[in-house]
Amino acid sequence: MAIKTILFVLFFAVCTGGALFAPILGVLGYVGHYCIGPERQWWAAPIRGWGIRFSYTLALLTAVGIVLNLRKLRFGKSILYGQEKLLLLFLGIVWLSVAMGETTVGRYTIVDHPSIKFTKIVIFALMLTHVVTNMKDLDRLFWVLIIGALILGLQAYDTPRRAFTSGRLESVGGPDFRNANTLGGYLAAMLFLIGVQFFRSKWKGKAICLLAGVFALNAIILTRSRGAVVGISAGALVALLLVPKRHRVKIIVGLIIAGLGGLYLTDPQFRERTSTIARPEDERDRSSAARLEIWSASVRMLKDRPWGVGVGNFHQSIGRYDQTHVGRDAHSTYLRCATELGLPGILLFVILIANAVHTLRRIMKQARELPERDRDRILWMSYGLATGLAALLAYGITGTVIYMEGLWWLLLMPVCLQRSLENLQEDLLPSKMPYVRPVNATKRKKVSRSLAGEPKG
Repeated sequence: MAIKTILFVLFFAVCTGGALFAPILGVLGYVGHYCIGPERQWWAAPIRGWGIRFSYTLALLTAVGIVLNLRKLRFGKSILYGQEKLLLLFLGIVWLSVAMGETTVGRYTIVDHPSIKFTKIVIFALMLTHVVTNMKDLDRLFWVLIIGALILGLQAYDTPRRAFTSGRLESVGGPDFRNANTLGGYLAAMLFLIGVQFFRSKWKGKAICLLAGVFALNAIILTRSRGAVVGISAGALVALLLVPKRHRVKIIVGLIIAGLGGLYLTDPQFRERTSTIARPEDERDRSSAARLEIWSASVRMLKDRPWGVGVGNFHQSIGRYDQTHVGRDAHSTYLRCATELGLPGILLFVILIANAVHTLRRIMKQARELPERDRDRILWMSYGLATGLAALLAYGITGTVIYMEGLWWLLLMPVCLQRSLENLQEDLLPSKMPYVRPVNATKRKKVSRSLAGEPKG
């Protein structure tokens, strides 16, 4: 076996076995697996014959671990918060669209139908929000996401140029990253989590974040994703709008350095492609023009079917509204959501986004009452989630991530932060402080004399 194979087997064994005693290990293992995508790596060939579904096994044993350790888990003030209830309602709309929509023909014979995939996403997202409920575990989750971004960046760097499709990096990492644009959009969001951990870490953490940032940025450039550039720009804008006054200078300096570093890594092909974002209509390339045509057809589809064509059915429906784009994707998270799930679906999706933002704002406000160390940790993590989510949602204007697992993690992680804040506040209550038996006046006097070297008599 290759070294990478052995390391993965050890990683899998620790996370699955440990999940029964500490469910956080199962959660972190699942997230790490999502980024690595071992089933698609050359070094996984010796273990493919084992017949193990790694992600399924991790999720299943994490669920068992949650049941076994139920009394140890702390769910904050509520078993289900508003964002979690909205997620379950969105799942209901997904399955209602399956019941009311057309039968999906032929497309999802190898991979799960989006309705099945989204159900799995919801199950794990709810496990995530009920396990990651303290600052230490949330910090660990951030680090796993950052290490995952580093691994994706290293895979991109190690991919031979002959494997590129039309000059673009494809099929790196897990199944959600088969498409170059999706990989670029996800890494654009991860850049802001990397930046936050860089500022709040010591030198070892800063070194890891620096490596992760450089390789992730290089991978984005290799994807040639214009949507990722839009996402990074949106995340940077939100970062400037939300930055605390006392951190403003270093955040601005950090953004400038990151921007210059990214510009240094770019090549003429990437600069030429991204320059088409702002070009007038008569100078757009065929890809940009086709995207606008698909969007126009998508709007006609929504007008014709305001209740949606059914989850997973966009590709088989778009040809009815534009024959030149039969079988194409919407190239927009919002239009894909609206056309497949109808007006109720897109409305609820917008509410989910708005509630995530509202939750983060409320957390940042409540955190100001905490001791300085705890306050800074929560503010930095809120800042990272807000900017990362802004980047991925902005990418979603031109890319489809409505059924991408990473998007729903970012939308639900504010609940993890909310529970962590509430548990921290509970731990800081006077009633939680250790009891110290009062010392009577006579005893205090004797102790004082003894410390001063005076005789006891």
